This record gives sequence, C-alpha cells and structure tokens, in this order.
Amino acid sequence: MGSIFLQQVINGISLGSIYALIALGYTMVYGIVRLINFAHGDILMVGAYTAYFVLRSVGVSPLGLALAFLASMVLCAVLGITIERFAYRPLRSAPRLNSLITAIAVSLILQNAARILWFIGPNPRPFPALTTQRIELGNFSLSYIQPVVIIVSALLMISLNYIVNHTKRGKAMRAVSFDMQAASLMGIPVNSTISFTFALGSVLAAAGGILYAFAYPQITPTMGILPGLKAFVAAVFGGIGSIPGAMLGGITLGIAETLTRGYISSHYADAISFSLLIIILLVKPSGILGKQIRLKV
Repeated sequence: MGSIFLQQVINGISLGSIYALIALGYTMVYGIVRLINFAHGDILMVGAYTAYFVLRSVGVSPLGLALAFLASMVLCAVLGITIERFAYRPLRSAPRLNSLITAIAVSLILQNAARILWFIGPNPRPFPALTTQRIELGNFSLSYIQPVVIIVSALLMISLNYIVNHTKRGKAMRAVSFDMQAASLMGIPVNSTISFTFALGSVLAAAGGILYAFAYPQITPTMGILPGLKAFVAAVFGGIGSIPGAMLGGITLGIAETLTRGYISSHYADAISFSLLIIILLVKPSGILGKQIRLKV
C-alpha cells in the first residue's frame, strides 16, 4: 500500500512539474501586464510539434534532444514576442475584456493554423519515445522519463528564479510589475521588458510541451488546451502573479490528480483539478501565496 502511494506521489510530482513550468508563463505575464494569456497552452503545442519534426529528422539522441529543445525554445520565444507585439500591445490601455477576448482568438488561430498546415494536419501523431524501459525500485517502478521531467523542470525553475531575482533584466521585470508608469519614468524600457517576459514564458511553455509529449507520447493541434487550463488552475491556486505560488500550485495539482487516478477513478481526475480552483477561490481568492490587493472603485 505504501509503495503504491509513493509511486503515485512521484507520478504527481512529475506531472506537476510540467504544470508548474506552464503556470510560470501565466503568472509572469499576469504579474506584469495583468493579462491571462489563454494562448499560452497553444504555444506549448507549437513547441511539441517543433521538437517532433526535429527528432524525426535527427533522431532521438543527446544531440537530437538538445537540438529539439533549442529549436522549440527559440521558435516559441519568437512566437511569444510576435503575439505580444501585434495582438496585445495595441490593447494595453484598452479594457481588460478586450485583451482577454484577443487571447482566446489567438489561441483559436494557432490551433486552426496547425490543423490546416500540410505538414501537421489534424490527425494525432506518435511522439518519438526516449525509451520504454523502466526503473525498478523495490515494489514499484518508474519510467525513465519521470526523473528526466523532474530534473529538467527543476533546473528550468531554478534558472528562472535566478533570472528574476539576480539579474538586471529580472530587476526591470519586477519594477514593471510593481508600477509600469514609474518604471518608465525611471528609464526602464517597458516594452522590451514585457516582450522579454513573454519570450521567457514561451520558452518555459516550449520545454513543458516537449516534456508533456514525452510523458504522453501523442501530439495533436489541440493538445495544449487541457494542460494550459490546468496550468492556469495551478497558477490561480498558488497565487496568480507569484512565481513560487505557480511552482507550488503545479506540484499540488499534479499530486492531487494522480492520487485521484490511483485511488478513486481516472474519470474524476479533471473534476478534482477544477474543484480545487473553485475551493481556493471561495476560501482564499488571492491563492495560497498570493497577496490581497485592494482596488479603488
């Protein structure tokens, strides 16, 4: 019984690490421009497809994996900057509802663009597998991809934490998130800082998309919808705008989902995930690590 519980917890940490990577993109963008970027999950899809074509061309090898991550991250960073520049920046001073509708429109555009492209198409594709072997640890076993997912996710989150807290660009990001107008008056390039934030979030989404495709080796043009929504739940659960909160929310959501699958039923896993969102909004609307902000009406 204990070994089954431990295996489900490790499965949850692996899945939650992916949710955390995606949630970080949501929370960074919201922290700076107060925008829920619902196209973020579809950037994950673009990253997974980019890695798929690279691995099909080069093969699954250390070099192939490095090229796949590099190509996906670069392409998604450029895509994130482009979306911010042409879809969100013109609406920065408009009501938030306009930006929200635009984000949903961008999401649908990316999905349908992937559907009609001749080299992608609407049909599911099997993602190249690293290995089918498993690690035997006493009474339970793990797939080789799970430690890889956890380690890569941890390294990326540590790198993000260093960038935000210990670099000049990170200091600019924190200043813009605190007060955009004051940061501009102090000489901080607001537009380039926001673009950098979108690029950084898109890089994490690309990495999350590749890891998600390795863990669930099938990709489709709509594969980013559910992970994107669950990452949004994780960001709100941990406290939207809080980077540690996004990490905590992702891990918590992943563990709750796998424990539900292991002990109750896989049919209730999604319901439990979204129930957590409802509960946290009722009990603590700002999230676990979020700060209560008062707005003047």
